[in-house]
Amino acid sequence: MSITIQRHDRPEEPVDYQATAGSGGALATARRTATIVMLVYAVLAALWLLVAYLVPTAPQPGAYVLQGLAFVAVTGGLLYSFTARILARATERERQAAERERQAAEQLDRQRRALERANRALLASYDTTLSGWSRALDLRDRETEGHSARVTALAVRLAQAMGISGEQLEHVRRGAMLHDIGKIGVPDAILHKPGPLADDEWAVMRKHPEFAYTLLAPIDFLRPVLDIPYCHHERWNGTGYPRGLAGEHIPLAARIFAVVDVWDALRSDRPYRRAWSHEQALRYLRMHAGTLFDPDVVRTFCALIERERQAGFSQSAASPTRRWRRV
Repeated sequence: MSITIQRHDRPEEPVDYQATAGSGGALATARRTATIVMLVYAVLAALWLLVAYLVPTAPQPGAYVLQGLAFVAVTGGLLYSFTARILARATERERQAAERERQAAEQLDRQRRALERANRALLASYDTTLSGWSRALDLRDRETEGHSARVTALAVRLAQAMGISGEQLEHVRRGAMLHDIGKIGVPDAILHKPGPLADDEWAVMRKHPEFAYTLLAPIDFLRPVLDIPYCHHERWNGTGYPRGLAGEHIPLAARIFAVVDVWDALRSDRPYRRAWSHEQALRYLRMHAGTLFDPDVVRTFCALIERERQAGFSQSAASPTRRWRRV
């Protein structure tokens, strides 16, 4: 995805690129002209000296030769001065053209750096806004502070382990931050209900991915991140929602986040159970690989978790004090 920023600064002085491009041959043209003039002059001088020797009526041929030599010396000096001025003007035009090219390159470089700074500032402001939305969702859903940041960080690490990088990795990060943005369309009475949901209440709850699509799709900047908010409740065997996608028809980012989100849910306390242990949660994911979850994603995730555990990676997800969340 690319972001276009229109700047309305005072316009710079225009650069005549046609003149700049054409001036590169000025010196070569001047040299060709001077060479032709000098050749013509040399031919004429040679003819004049030849005539001075061959004219039979000339009383003093040597005098004509001397006059010819004097003529050659004087006109040669004038020709040299004329040629030197031509070359000097051509050289100056070359210097001015090079200076214009240098100034144009510097101007373009300044504009490029200014555009990059503006892009970075704009992206930073977008990410700050998304982080605010994410924290607001955590508070409204009565989750422990940091849930969205935690699953976002783990989803990014898993995506990197799956070979995702660059701009696509940014889409995963932002999509994970906004994975439950659609819950703003779910009434508090359903979202905060302490007991089991009735069938009609589940029907409303399961619309939150569609609410996310309705909210984010009109925003050009956020449209590429929709895979996770819209599809992270789809399941590998087609039993998920909202569209019942199956297998690789589910976007990879959503398949990655589905594993991370369920892992975080299993490792969280619920009203009816305590958080599962590390081994229990991994066993559940392996059990349902190929049915609920992409088996390749589960395999990569389990390897990642084991590596991080052996490396002593700090996982706040292991805390048993986190409150429950309705998924």
